[in-house]
Amino acid sequence: MPVSDFGIGGSTSIAIVTATDGPALAEIEAFVAGRTDATPFHRPAWVCAVARGTGQEALFLVARGVGGDIRGLLPVNIIHSPIFGRALVSSGFAVDGGIVADEPAVVRQLADAVVALADRWSCDTIELRGGLASGSDWTVRSGAYLNFTRPLAADDEAELLAIPRKHRAEVRKALEHDYTVIVGTDEAMRLAHYALYRRSVHNLGTPVFPRGLFDQVLDAFGTEIDILQIAHEGTVLSSVIALYHRGACMPYWQGADLNARKARSNEALYFNLMRRARERGCHTFDFGRSKVGTGTAAYKKNWGFEAEPLDYFVHAAPGHAARDINPMSPQYQRKVELWKKLPAALVDRIGPWIARGLG
Repeated sequence: MPVSDFGIGGSTSIAIVTATDGPALAEIEAFVAGRTDATPFHRPAWVCAVARGTGQEALFLVARGVGGDIRGLLPVNIIHSPIFGRALVSSGFAVDGGIVADEPAVVRQLADAVVALADRWSCDTIELRGGLASGSDWTVRSGAYLNFTRPLAADDEAELLAIPRKHRAEVRKALEHDYTVIVGTDEAMRLAHYALYRRSVHNLGTPVFPRGLFDQVLDAFGTEIDILQIAHEGTVLSSVIALYHRGACMPYWQGADLNARKARSNEALYFNLMRRARERGCHTFDFGRSKVGTGTAAYKKNWGFEAEPLDYFVHAAPGHAARDINPMSPQYQRKVELWKKLPAALVDRIGPWIARGLG
């Protein structure tokens, strides 16, 4: 179905920018770079990489003033799944990416435009992950996710002292090992990372994302992304992909060997990533999103990070319920336990096909 602009009355119009409009995408990148309330997940680099890596689609709703200046933005991935239905997600496979704008009227215009777009594309659900409130006809989902962020310390010793005493002892023990720290994005590192990541999510009972998603994001972000790995005697034990944005280091996709906990390689991983972030001039460590009540949320608290609740905004088409893809939901508990028991070869084959529709 063709996409056209939304004419909005007053001094603002909403234009739809597609993933093929290079000059407009460059303008959006510059807009995001100049805003403190924008994240990597607002960037065309992310939204378009997600589309390429999963076979979904990408576009951007751009609010412009009468002079053509950008006054607001909503990046959108159009997610189709034969299992979970169709949804507009801002942003796909991200923890943020909702509306950014300075004026409440522009926020409302962008929210109205994405509702009209969902109707045009027969998408029953719209999910805005973070950003500004979208209006009274949207459902606010609070209490399901937490974010963990704190400033980086001045040096290694200060970083250790910022960790609560009990976990600090674990980190010190990890640093005593003769681990090798590897940083880069080459093919060998990508293969090792994906191997660890897919086993980790299988153990959690969820399908693994397509390998192409990782490759496309790594390629799109260039020097603004790293893979950092902890290896012992040639075997990679822990691996993380980290984004860098406006002075923040954001560990995002992490995988670990079954022996990682006993070997404390995850402690070595994150402490060395903090060191790497300081070397790059970062001032903030954004440990990212975790679901309430999970082991990952507790783990981040052990590092001395305070939890900050996240608000997401959801809109469902009339007569439809919004999709629910949270694996912690009661409806998925039996499926999660079953998935954990399936053979690795089977979940490696069908997992990416399922996961590409999660968004």
